[in-house]
Amino acid sequence: MAEFKHIVRVANTDLDGNKHILVAMKKIKGVSVMYANMALGVAGVEKTKKAGDLLDNEVEKIDDILRNPLKYDVPTWLLNRRKDYESGKDKHLLLAELDFEKDNDLKRMKKVKSYKGLRHQWGLPVRGQRTQSNFRKNKGKGLAVKKKTTLRK
Repeated sequence: MAEFKHIVRVANTDLDGNKHILVAMKKIKGVSVMYANMALGVAGVEKTKKAGDLLDNEVEKIDDILRNPLKYDVPTWLLNRRKDYESGKDKHLLLAELDFEKDNDLKRMKKVKSYKGLRHQWGLPVRGQRTQSNFRKNKGKGLAVKKKTTLRK
């Protein structure tokens, strides 16, 4: 049996070797429990196995599945970027790519002045929530009445 590793590197992220691999993979940005479950199922790795007990070839296989899910016939509904705006292809983004694409989407919405873009720009809720009692900017900041000072001679 291979020796136990306290830190396992998957998709440029350090995972805790003491946790089950399914739970540890949630730390990777862009990987949910469902996506991690799919990757482990395709790789043939037991979900309750500790991350530190994984063999090097298992780690490489999981890494490859996370980065190239379409190569392993993963259903498209499981991906986080379906029908990309620029390329029109289905893909799954991880880590910095996810932040970059999200930022570009917000900039594009603001540039074309779509409703969602304007709501983002104004710092208001985008998805139809009510704003009468919530989303107040000065909430919690008490404004006391100042006593008027008079000059005495």
